[in-house]
Amino acid sequence: MCISKTIADLGFTEEKFHAGTHMCLIYNDDQERRNIIGKYLESGLLSGEKVAYFADAATNDDIVDFLKRMNVCVSEAELENISLSEAEKTYCPKGIFSPDEMLNTLRAYYDQSKREEYPRCRVSGEMSWALRGIPGSDRLMEYEALVNRVLETHPVTAICQYNANAFDGQMILRCLEVHPYMIIRGQVVHNPFYMKPEDFIKSQVNREQSNAIALQ
Repeated sequence: MCISKTIADLGFTEEKFHAGTHMCLIYNDDQERRNIIGKYLESGLLSGEKVAYFADAATNDDIVDFLKRMNVCVSEAELENISLSEAEKTYCPKGIFSPDEMLNTLRAYYDQSKREEYPRCRVSGEMSWALRGIPGSDRLMEYEALVNRVLETHPVTAICQYNANAFDGQMILRCLEVHPYMIIRGQVVHNPFYMKPEDFIKSQVNREQSNAIALQ
């Protein structure tokens, strides 16, 4: 079965987007975040998509309790289409963050959805795990940039959640540079700060070299 290239509904906006849209939600209001993400998850489940959520806040909640907290209302049958996992264990299964391994995980998720004949697939992850000093987490923005290349061939729709109260201003700016779309007040907009992956990685190398020279 061929995976559809379009998404009928993201849940929180009436505008339609292609499968594989890579969005960032930079928030400072957790209730607003829950409203947006809850609708995003619910619409995926109601559309019969394969859905995955990576929660950073470690809880013992089962999927039903989690969805209730996100105000998601779906049938028992539709619950079978969602998986809930801890963000840190998903992004850093071996205790370190490897962009290549996580990109392969993303590819495998799409391939699995295709084998299981889902019409589309979507994910969302809470990114605050990257603030714990986990080895390799300094490469998060490199990973986010390369995600855009992976999604060209493996169109997983993705929302990456960044808490503006937790990440510093420099990291938020880098976040904007690697996401072609951002969510503002419940609307998805083209990101004017976005840089193509090759341009971002080149600029990152230049920044690192400049910083190294400054420290000499």
